Parts: sequence; C-alpha cells; structure tokens
Amino acid sequence: MLDNLLNVIKEEELSRQLCKSFLGIEVEEHRVDHNGKLSREPHPQKLGSRAYHPYLQSDFSESQSEIITAPFDSVGKVIQQLDTLQTILTRSLQNNDRIWPLSMPPALDSLDKQFIAEHFDRPAYKNYRQYLIKKYGVPRKIITGVHVNYSIPNSFFECLYKHYEKNFENFNSFKNTLYFRIVQNFVLNRWLITYLFGASPVAERGFFTHSSDPKFEHPVRSIRNSRFGYVNNRADQVNVTLYSSLENFIDGLECAVKTGLLYGPAEFYGPVRLRGQDRLSDYYTKGISYLEFRVFDNNPFSTNGVDRNALIFLKIFLIYLLVTPVDEKNIKDKLKQAFDENNAVALEQPDKITFKLETGKVVLEKMLELVKFLGLESEETSRILQNFNNVLTHPKLTPAGRLMPVIKNGSLQEFGNKVSAKHKQLLTDANVLLPAMSNFSDKTQSLIFKAVELGINYTIEKRGNNRIILKLTYSNITKRVDVENLRSINAQKYLCKLFPALKIE
Repeated sequence: MLDNLLNVIKEEELSRQLCKSFLGIEVEEHRVDHNGKLSREPHPQKLGSRAYHPYLQSDFSESQSEIITAPFDSVGKVIQQLDTLQTILTRSLQNNDRIWPLSMPPALDSLDKQFIAEHFDRPAYKNYRQYLIKKYGVPRKIITGVHVNYSIPNSFFECLYKHYEKNFENFNSFKNTLYFRIVQNFVLNRWLITYLFGASPVAERGFFTHSSDPKFEHPVRSIRNSRFGYVNNRADQVNVTLYSSLENFIDGLECAVKTGLLYGPAEFYGPVRLRGQDRLSDYYTKGISYLEFRVFDNNPFSTNGVDRNALIFLKIFLIYLLVTPVDEKNIKDKLKQAFDENNAVALEQPDKITFKLETGKVVLEKMLELVKFLGLESEETSRILQNFNNVLTHPKLTPAGRLMPVIKNGSLQEFGNKVSAKHKQLLTDANVLLPAMSNFSDKTQSLIFKAVELGINYTIEKRGNNRIILKLTYSNITKRVDVENLRSINAQKYLCKLFPALKIE
C-alpha cells in the first residue's frame, strides 16, 4: 500500500517538511519543600486559574505541576518556551518550594498519601480521581514523566496522497495509515527509548509497600517504563496487542470503556495515544491529528526535564519509524515480544551492556543513513546521532547510568534534594527575568512573564526591520502589541486593560 515511500518523499522534496514536523512538550513534575517532601502548598496563587490556563496546570495531586508548551516546528523554539515556562513556574513557587527532578516521587509516608488523597482543588475530577486511587493506589498515580506531542504538516500528507490515492478509501484513511505505522514501529522499538532515556532506577521509601511488590536486587534503568510503573492493570485487558491495527485499537478501547474495565479512554496508559478527536470512532472519519508519546522519564540533569539533544534525536527517530515498513504477519506476537523486551531493558542494571545492543547499533546506523539519503545531515545531527551511538555502547553514559554513583543506600533522596535546590537557584538567580529570552528587551520579558502568569496565550511574531510583535490571546480575543513602542508600563495593569474579562485571583 505504501510501496517506495522513502523514494517518493525524496523525489517530491518533502524532507524539509518532515524536519518541520511539530513537537509539543508536557512535563509533569512535583513541587517539594526544602526537606524534599512533597509540598503541601496549594497550586501557586500567582498563576491564573487551572480552568483555563494554557501552559501551567496540575495533574493527579496538588503538588504535581504540569508544564504544557505550544507545538513548534523547531526544537529550538520548543526548548525556548519550555525554559521560559519552567522559569515562570519556579519564580511563582511559594514558601521555599522547589521542583523535584526525578520521575519517581520522593520518600512517602502514610500521612503524605492521606494528604494527597484528601486534598485536590478541582471538584470536576473528584469522582474519577477517587476511582483511580481505589484502583491503583496513590504512589503509582504520582509517578511523573515527559510526554511529547508530534504532528506532521498536512501539506506533507496531501503531496504524498497523490501517489497512493488508488490504494486508500480517502485522505484520512491514508493519513491514519502513516501515523499508525509510526505508532506500531514506536511500540516495537520502545526498548531503545527506555535504554537511552530511562532515569528511574530506584523507588524511594513508601512507594512499594505491599508484599506482592517487587524486591529489586539492584538499581534498574526505568521503573516507570517497566511493568511495575505507570501501566494499566493486567485485568483491564488493554495490553500492547491493541496496537495490532487501528481498528483493533479503537474497538478494544471502546469495549474496555463500555464494559467498565476502564473509566474512559484517558485511563489507557499505553506508550502512545492517538490525539485530536474527542470520540474514538471519529478517528475513522476525521483522522488522527497528532500522536502523544508517553514514555520519557524526567531527565534530572536538565532543569526542564528534557534536553535539546533528546528532542532532535526523537525527530529523526520518528522519521525513521515513518519510512520503515511494518511486517503485519504475526503482529500481535511481535508486539508482545516487544513489550517483554522493553520490560527486560527497563529492569537491566543501568551500568551494564543491554542485551539489545546489536539491534540498537543497526537502528542507529539506519538513522544515520536516512538523514544522509534525505539530505538532512548537518554537523549537529551527525554529532547527536554519534553521541547516542556512543551511549548505546557505554551504558554508564545513560541517565540511569549517570545516577548510579549518587545512589546511597538504595535511595536518590539526597541527590534529588541537592538538584532541586540547584535548579531553583539557576532559574531564579539569573541576571535577566527570562534567561531563555535574554535577546529580548526587559519590557518584552516582563510582559510575557505576566501574560503567562495570568494564563494568556502568547506568540512572538517578527516583522520587518526586526520588529517584535507580541500576539496575545485570552478568552478567544487576540491583541497584537508592538512592545518596543510602549512606554514604561505596569504589565498587569496593561494586560487587564487589553483584556477586561481577565480574572485576577
């Protein structure tokens, strides 16, 4: 159905459009106090209401902040906004709170779990949350991670569709097929992401408390990505074989919800989610808009939980998955094997060579050949792919491997405390308000800072003569501001004048 896809992409000169695919990042992270215990402070009062805030939300617990970037077509822009949002969140923290840098939560006692269960200031989610606590318990629900949203420009699909139109019922069917190929290949190769980016080698005191919980003999690569991490219960009957086809995925989830095995589609914790439609059946008629990859541990060596090199690698990896055919023969068995292999890699000792080494070498070599073939090779991409190839053969360079020397008595609590304090200092002691935007004027930084605090969506537009226009949107009202032409302003008063409906809490 998709014969000769790679050559068609090259002939149609679509490589650059793939490079301009969109990434958006969601980073979950806990607020902790100066002792490294989960914070009991409410969601920062300076931030606009979570009912409408486009960037700064909270997740399962009040201490669990979530940063959500807009989708961007360049990694540089994603990182710039992520750093900006992280800085604003950190500067908004109350009473000496700071951000915990690890996916696995800090040490928990019974009072912590009780506090989390009883305190949550979002009534609309109360019933669902109580259901999740009863089913999974508090600890598993407060594991954090990084989610990556990925989409390819529609113009890319439209150009390709002309070559394959006869093989598909309609355009959305064609687009779904390409997106689902990425999904299947991602699940089949998930172990590589777990190896390269796994960073949850130990669980702190109070996480595993039941007799049936695992007793690890050594640190591992990623508890979060293992069968003991953020996964559905086996009884839910929504295992990895859902990914055997788009039809099986949709039908399986609909059946699980209809029969009460799942509360709703959001309770599916697989490695990839389809995104863009409210109802699962609408993917058939309206198509997949983007994919959400949910397997990345927080990187404690980055103030943002993820770094530029990882995202550039991911973009190339996803292009590789797009152009690599999936052998559908015995696909359910292959998916089961991939699940088992990922779990095995997740539970390996972090400083030991992975049993998937040779397979990984082949994948990295094919990725390098791909960027050369498509004319996407640059000094940066070559360096990054070579670096990750080096990480593949030197496990001590992986995030989990780098954590091994700082594990003390089976714990990263002391390390987490030190890093959370260090990251806070880095983000708040800078000479400028928003370090990632230091090339912009103080007025621009101040206006963006206050806009984000209040829950106003911002976009930076550049006009002729390097003029910077700030596009601000709140409650479906959009204003454009030529910041440099403004006199000295009080940012909050100015924004309230622009948007009279703005809610100041």
